[in-house]
Amino acid sequence: MPDYDGILALDRMERAVEKVRDRLLRSTAALEAGGVPYAVIGGNAVMAWVEQVDESAVRFTQDVDIVLRRADLGRAAEALAGAGFVHRHVAGIDMFLDGPGAGPRDAVHVVFSGEKVRPEYVAAVPDAAERVSFKSYHVLSLEALVRMKLTSFRRKDQVHLLDMLETGLVDATWPGRYPPELAARLQHLIDTPDG
Repeated sequence: MPDYDGILALDRMERAVEKVRDRLLRSTAALEAGGVPYAVIGGNAVMAWVEQVDESAVRFTQDVDIVLRRADLGRAAEALAGAGFVHRHVAGIDMFLDGPGAGPRDAVHVVFSGEKVRPEYVAAVPDAAERVSFKSYHVLSLEALVRMKLTSFRRKDQVHLLDMLETGLVDATWPGRYPPELAARLQHLIDTPDG
C-alpha cells in the first residue's frame, strides 16, 4: 500500500524547490536584461559550485540571495518590477518580494557590496564584480563566496563550507588566502570536519 503522506510530503518539497529555482531564474534574467551588475550568493551559489563537481552533494535552499552595489538598487528595482517583484525594506533588509502578496520567505534578499552585513563582521560583502558565469546567471567567485561564508560563519555557513571541503572545491591550502581570523575558522573546519 502506498505511503500517501510520504508522497504528499515529497510533492510539497519538490514544489518548494521549484518555486525557489523559478524565483532565482526570473530575478537573475531580469537583472541580466536590465544590465544590473549582481552576483548570486548564499545557498544557491554554493549549490552552483558544488553541482559542478558532485551533483549528489547538492543541498537545496529556501532563499534567493544576491549582492548588488547600493548605487544600483534603483536600477535593480526597476528591472525586477518588470518581472513581478516588489521592492521592500523590512527590518533593515532590502528585498524583492515575489509579487504583492508575497512574504519575506518568498523574496530575493539583497546585501550590498562593500558594506558589512553586521557591524561586528570581520569583512565587508565582496563587490558584485567578483563573479563568474554559471548557466544563465552569475554567481559570486568561489574565493569571495568562501570569504562571505567564513565571515558570517553561522551553522548553515559552516555546513556549506564543509560541503565545499568534502567535494574538493576548497582544500587545506585555502586558509592562506584569508585574514587570520577567517583563516583560523577555515582551518578549524579542515581539522575537525565532524565537529
